[in-house]
Amino acid sequence: MRARAAAALACLLGVLALAGTAGAGVIGVYRNNMESAGLQAQIVKFAGERCKSGGSAHAFRIFVGKATKECAYRTPVIGRDLEIAATGRLLQGTPKPVQRRAFLALNLRVGSAGARYQLVLFPLQRKAQLRRYTGEGQVKYVRVARSIHTQGINRANIMRLRAFNVTAGPEKGTCRVQAWVGKQLVADFSDPAAGELQGRTAGFSLGAVGNAKGTLGSFDDIVVRVPSPY
Repeated sequence: MRARAAAALACLLGVLALAGTAGAGVIGVYRNNMESAGLQAQIVKFAGERCKSGGSAHAFRIFVGKATKECAYRTPVIGRDLEIAATGRLLQGTPKPVQRRAFLALNLRVGSAGARYQLVLFPLQRKAQLRRYTGEGQVKYVRVARSIHTQGINRANIMRLRAFNVTAGPEKGTCRVQAWVGKQLVADFSDPAAGELQGRTAGFSLGAVGNAKGTLGSFDDIVVRVPSPY
């Protein structure tokens, strides 16, 4: 029953998200505080060679294994114009040589071969990046914010990423991508080549620059929103 309900929700959101505009307000359509095994089971691994999840009754905990740079997971929500928010923590079990290189991330429009928009937060560097990946594996760092207010080991970092297509006006056909850490706007980007990203998956990931072996983190309070009115 839970699987059928999740599938129905995903189909509904796929329809609702088609009508969004960059200037619209938002309305929540999916929430997951990760407070039960059933809620955590709604989250599915999307990418990563050696990734383990579980071990916490209050958050979705991730452990990155050897020879792995990033472990990515998806929510049940499928849609084009979405906003995802989450609380991420880099946990103390992460080896000290990796901690400064480790990142928490949110992903939208995830598709084949890793194409996506991604908000990347380095808690110990006080740095955030907005990345744009193509299906060919190319990455463009479209925005970089430094000296932002982040929380360190075991502390909650509230993150939010939005990607809404512009459906009217001189920028019609572009995608307005915005990202926040806490209340701070760290990226605001208009993508004229939004049509290249055909993916519709929303989720989060944990990793590090280079080998992320041993990186430990968690996510909770996941919220996905669509434009309102839609």
